Amino acid sequence: MAKLPVASVRSNVPADDVVETSIARVLDAEAAAIAERAREEVRRIGVRTDRRVGAVRAAFEAGAAAAIASFEAEAAALAASHDLSPAEVDRVDRAVRATAQVLTGGLP
Repeated sequence: MAKLPVASVRSNVPADDVVETSIARVLDAEAAAIAERAREEVRRIGVRTDRRVGAVRAAFEAGAAAAIASFEAEAAALAASHDLSPAEVDRVDRAVRATAQVLTGGLP
């Protein structure tokens, strides 16, 4: 069986150094591939996170808009003028007299 040459006969670099250099190149290439896969995974996570945050933000904005519309409708209803009925006027008059009696110690 013939031996395969590991290093050139003319080379002054020992065979062990050539092997070490080759191993280092392979390890560097593997490390670069692993780093690129990690960067790609980080990019995918970033896109997915942005999508999720966008959905949460949109849901919050929709809920807030609905709540604000409800508050505005309630405020408009409360701001509308209301004519008191005779029964309501009578209730207010009685309440005013009762409060006045309490504040004045029952004096008419």
